[in-house]
Amino acid sequence: MAGHTCAPPGIAYDDRHMKRSSATPKEITHERIVETAARAIRRSGYHGTSVADIMKEAGLTHGGFYAHFASREAMLAEAADRAGAEAVDASLRIAAEAPPEQAFQWLAAAYLSDEHLQNPEQGCPIAALGSEMPRQAPEVRRAATRRIKEMIDVFARQSPDWGQPGAHDRALVAVSTMVGALLLARAVDEPKLSEALRGAVLKHVAPAGD
Repeated sequence: MAGHTCAPPGIAYDDRHMKRSSATPKEITHERIVETAARAIRRSGYHGTSVADIMKEAGLTHGGFYAHFASREAMLAEAADRAGAEAVDASLRIAAEAPPEQAFQWLAAAYLSDEHLQNPEQGCPIAALGSEMPRQAPEVRRAATRRIKEMIDVFARQSPDWGQPGAHDRALVAVSTMVGALLLARAVDEPKLSEALRGAVLKHVAPAGD
């Protein structure tokens, strides 16, 4: 995409920026379920994600679910935590690859990029699931809230005015604006409007000259 919604070359919310590890066979299986669920909730929403579908997508039998989780809500809490952790990890890697003075611009460009727009299952769970959160179980909301705070902190610390009075509040506004822009850009059925929404917000929160 031309204009301000392109991420820097090679930078996007995708599998290249996700870090995963596993150990014992049971942990490997547990990891597979959580990883599958983390993608599924961002793709289909909490209410559109069933235990049966998760287990099938993970290549496992439905009956094995309760060997790993006490309830569907417990699985969703871990999935929310994993989705948030992946987004935080992606942001940290993007910031580490950027020239220090351009870290915030790179983060904003990646967040508002075509890649992120088109791949919600690999991206930020705030934009993908935020409207559903008030109706989730307390443990799901708790996990999501912790990761949301971490994501805001990553953006805040890359802000050019970090450490100055009001810097954290300005980061809150910037993140809230970017989340809203991405949500709207995914909601509309006009590509030009989707691009305009993201481009306008990027110019506002991370001007190219800063």
